[in-house]
Formats: sequence, structure tokens, C-alpha cells
Amino acid sequence: MTVKGVNYIIRAHENEVKNSKIRMGKNMKSVIIGIAGGTGSGKSTFTNRLRDEFKDNVAVIYHDNYYRDQSDIPLEERKKTNYDHPDAMETELLVQQLQELKEGKSIQCPVYDYTQHNRSGEVQTVEPKKVILLEGILVLADERLRDLMDIKIYVEADADERILRRVIRDVKERGRDIEGVVEQYLTTVKPMHYLYVEPTRSTADIVINSGMNSTAFELVKNTIQKILDSEE
Repeated sequence: MTVKGVNYIIRAHENEVKNSKIRMGKNMKSVIIGIAGGTGSGKSTFTNRLRDEFKDNVAVIYHDNYYRDQSDIPLEERKKTNYDHPDAMETELLVQQLQELKEGKSIQCPVYDYTQHNRSGEVQTVEPKKVILLEGILVLADERLRDLMDIKIYVEADADERILRRVIRDVKERGRDIEGVVEQYLTTVKPMHYLYVEPTRSTADIVINSGMNSTAFELVKNTIQKILDSEE
């Protein structure tokens, strides 16, 4: 379906947001919304727009914070890690902590330091909320995570746009040099995207083109608002 030149798909047979799993009732616990997509696709933009809209009424968890601890590996070796492969993530910890949030418990979320290619050693306390936004390129690639999700979103963008956004982001925000970013993109990011990320598009309930898609944003925003307005 195309609305004002923008693609989005709602898969009614899986988690149709009006009539299936998302029912606002007294027994409703935390609703987890997974937001995936390739690097530079706009998934973080989409996630942050939702966070800014609902502020403290939602919890936001970034899969990147669950990169495995590599304190025992020298920095130069850490730079060579394939960070776009599912094995780079400690997803088992994320699954455990999401389950704890759904049980109404707070968690101590690890914090990742992109400049050191390692966890920072700090943790961030995340309190249970009625809505949890889970963002990352690989959040739809793991069946354990998908099983915990109530709504699955895939954000896509043209490959040229994605690499340009990646370069700008990594140089400006993560202290990387252009040569290193391009080399990483060609050797691991691009092949892993086609192997592990893009195939997860078919598992999504909603597929949108660009994190600035206003139609899809309104759809998800209204759904979240209904969840927040539902009875405790």
C-alpha cells in the first residue's frame, strides 16, 4: 500500500493492532514493541520520536547496549569484531531482563561505549512501564525476542541513504574515522544486513519506509496511546 508515496504494511493475520493480541484489559502487562531495520534506516529516529512523544510513560531499550563484554580483548582486536552478527549480542541477558520488566521488576541495563567498542562498566536502571520500545538491527532476528513482542516494526530505506547516514553518525557521534566506517560497512555491515537483517522484514507486522513516515508514526502513536489509556 502506498500513502503519499510512503510504503507501510500492516499484517492483519499476525498482530492486527485493533483486534488481536493488543487488547486493552485489566490483565494487560507490559506491551513490547520491537523496532528493527538496517543500519541508517531511520529506526532510531522513529524510536526517539515515540520516546519524545510519550516521555516517561514508555521505557526504551537499545539492543546495542547488549553487545557482549570484551574487556579481556585489546582495543585493536575489539575493532575487528563483527558487530552485525547475532553472536556479538548477549541476547540471552536481554531476554531475561525483558521478562523481568514484564513481571513488573526494574532492571540494570548495561551501557555500551562505541568509542571503546565495549561496555562502559556503567548500568542504567530501567523501570517497568506499560509500553516498552525495543530498538536494534537484530531484534527481529531472534525468535526468543520476537516471542516477547506484541508489535513488530521494520524500518527500511534505500541502501545509499543508509550508508550515508551511517558515515555521518559514526563520525560525528561515535568518534570514528571515515575510512574505518567504510571498511566496516563493506566487510561486515553490508553482508550481514542481507544475511540477518533484511530477512526479518517478513516477520514484521508493520513495514515502513523511513523513520520520518508520518502516517506510520501516527498509527503506532495512536496504538500506544490506547494502551496507556487502558484500564490498569
